[in-house]
Amino acid sequence: MTDHQQAAGADANGTAAVAEPYLTELAPGVHAFVQPDGGWCLNNAGFVTDGTATLVVDTAATERRARLLRRRIAESGAPTPRTLVNTHHHGDHTYGNGVFAPEATIIGHAACRREVLAAGYQLHAVWPEVTYGDIRLTPPEVTFEDRLTVHVGECEVRLIHPGPAHTPGDTIVWLPRQRVVFTGDLIFHGGTPFLLMGSLSGSLRAIELLRSLGAETVVPGHGPVAGPEVYDEVERYLRYVGELAREGRAAGRTPLEVAREADPGAFGGLAESERLVANLLRAYAELAGAAPGAPLDAAAGFGAMAELNGGVLPACHA
Repeated sequence: MTDHQQAAGADANGTAAVAEPYLTELAPGVHAFVQPDGGWCLNNAGFVTDGTATLVVDTAATERRARLLRRRIAESGAPTPRTLVNTHHHGDHTYGNGVFAPEATIIGHAACRREVLAAGYQLHAVWPEVTYGDIRLTPPEVTFEDRLTVHVGECEVRLIHPGPAHTPGDTIVWLPRQRVVFTGDLIFHGGTPFLLMGSLSGSLRAIELLRSLGAETVVPGHGPVAGPEVYDEVERYLRYVGELAREGRAAGRTPLEVAREADPGAFGGLAESERLVANLLRAYAELAGAAPGAPLDAAAGFGAMAELNGGVLPACHA
């Protein structure tokens, strides 16, 4: 494991500086690229290599961070990546694809490709003040529907679509021999799950699927690397959202009203708590009969989160 590289001081606005990403080895040839503090746009990525071939899991929200990932891979001694897997379409996981293409073939679920193309410069629309760099939208060019196995030299990498969960096009990246799983944003560790573009019921099913794999090491989409106990934490939160939604809808209250009045209890320490209202919007839609992953108004969802957050959209520190 490399040392955590802490950024010193504060930025021009006086905000505490964000720690630099760091690389941690999870098993021989398997690394996670962790971006503290795991908040908005600070996702995790990783790579798998056997010394003859390299596969990357996700990229980053900015060109600078994606190039840092590429540099860390090279510094580790791994060959230039020839394969890149996207766990879903959100820009913090896909904006940096162009840094690895065309050398790397990009793989993702069919819905991931569709949503990358449909969403366009999604992060620019939400956080236009961020310096993203030269971002070239580069969707997956190889897609699958249910499962796909990729071989990185002698290493087997299984790609599994759990159904709509965090998004319509999620992919679990499972390394059975190493007992390591990259979950994408099916799992947040220390942060609030985010269901606006996915499914509450589907997320619960995805957790059961993750449990069935028997992983010993879990790389969440955001937050520190964990063990399988992190599944329990996320499941408890999802069931809390479901209970709030059922009670609030039965009482005729709006998702925003429910979110404002909710007692976070054991979930009070989770970051990005404003996501509760977006999660309730999804839960209400499913209670009304919407299919998992059915499109909701993303602008309205982010607006509701800003309203819950005192009229201010949380900052992206990427």
